[in-house]
Amino acid sequence: GAGGARPAASGPADPGPGQKTAARTGGAAGRRSDQPTVESARHPFRPKSAPPPPSGPPAWDGPPPFAPHPVAEDLLARLRRLTDRMSIRVRLTLTYGALFFAAGALLLFVIYSFVGKAIWDSWPAFPFSLDDLDPSVAASIQDRWANFRADTIVAARHHLLVRSLLALGGVGILALVVGYFVADRALRPIQKMTATARRLSETSLAHERIDLQSGPDDEIKELADTFDAMLTRLNRAFDAQRRFVDNASHELRTPLAINRTVLEVALGDSRASEDLKVLGRTLLGTNARNEHLIEGLLLLARSERELATRKPVDLRDVGQTVVEQHASFAGETGVSVHSDLRPAPTMGDPVLLERLVANLVENAIKHNVPENGEVWLRTGMVDGTPVVQVANTGPHVPAYEVDDLFEPFRRLHSDRVESARGAGLGLSIVRAVVRAHQGTVKAIPREGGGLVMTVRLPAG
Repeated sequence: GAGGARPAASGPADPGPGQKTAARTGGAAGRRSDQPTVESARHPFRPKSAPPPPSGPPAWDGPPPFAPHPVAEDLLARLRRLTDRMSIRVRLTLTYGALFFAAGALLLFVIYSFVGKAIWDSWPAFPFSLDDLDPSVAASIQDRWANFRADTIVAARHHLLVRSLLALGGVGILALVVGYFVADRALRPIQKMTATARRLSETSLAHERIDLQSGPDDEIKELADTFDAMLTRLNRAFDAQRRFVDNASHELRTPLAINRTVLEVALGDSRASEDLKVLGRTLLGTNARNEHLIEGLLLLARSERELATRKPVDLRDVGQTVVEQHASFAGETGVSVHSDLRPAPTMGDPVLLERLVANLVENAIKHNVPENGEVWLRTGMVDGTPVVQVANTGPHVPAYEVDDLFEPFRRLHSDRVESARGAGLGLSIVRAVVRAHQGTVKAIPREGGGLVMTVRLPAG
């Protein structure tokens, strides 16, 4: 997720200790594929200054610590774990097949018993009279006749059992196939509900529902109606949110704009005293920070909604624009910005994507070292995916605090006082824009201080 942060091929041949440590870790090895690809393998682009590698997760230098041997699972636990991985369609198919086999086996047992009883009851007596024979000879003949009857019952049962098992196996396979299609037909309304839920977005909630009309009024119909009612409530909530954002955009901006105008007019008055001008400049700075905070909140609310605009955008052009816009700001703070921009086409809202990259670069410039700070901006394709990566020097960031930086109004070390460095919404807006574009964003601490931010977006 934080790939591309290792040094380029133009760096020194002998890596430093930090690079060797990162190379030994599994995390650093897994990030090698995240390096943005070059346009030509024969003529690679060699940037003048390569960003230092990010620090990977800790790893054991020696063998892993001893651990107790896992307890062997019994057969029942293995079967339970196997069934938990099966889909409901497979479960229904196996259930239908098992019920058929159980019913067939029960029927076979009943027929097996009835055949022997039927042959025993219908077996005729000896066809000749044995009264004229010697009693011992007659008894011997009767015994042979009874043995013949028993042998016939055994042979009939054996042939019946073999042929019935073969027939049960063939018809059982057919029952599994039929059961699969029956399960598919039974799950078709649920498949329709799933497809509708995937297709729904904020813009289609107003006019699209599952509206399950076919089939009986059963549990699935009740589930579909409940889901439609939930979609209706969601549509009302989204409408209320849109109205709130629109109203807040007007109601909050207008008073601040009036305050700014009044303060600027008062500061421009030549008759104003120096104390009044100092107070006016202080209030003007506070008003500007409030405007910046409100703009960030409104942008955060808009970026969390469904995208209304989707256009082809090349992240290389976005990165170049952002670098030009922040050149003066980087010069004022003494931060050097290094860019390695390669084509990275994607689909999305150009304004939001520009704000995404601008927030990353601005955040990297603000939270940097006091002197000789550096920022690296990269764009490119990694495994067919557009990637934007921003790395910077700066204070050490504990790994357990990285995820909290994406929350609104959260700063490093839970700092809520130093509002002059920002409102704490930059990375929150980045995450909201990335989610709206169905991408991913990941931050890891950079070795030596600072962060490495990596954004992946869908290919255009």
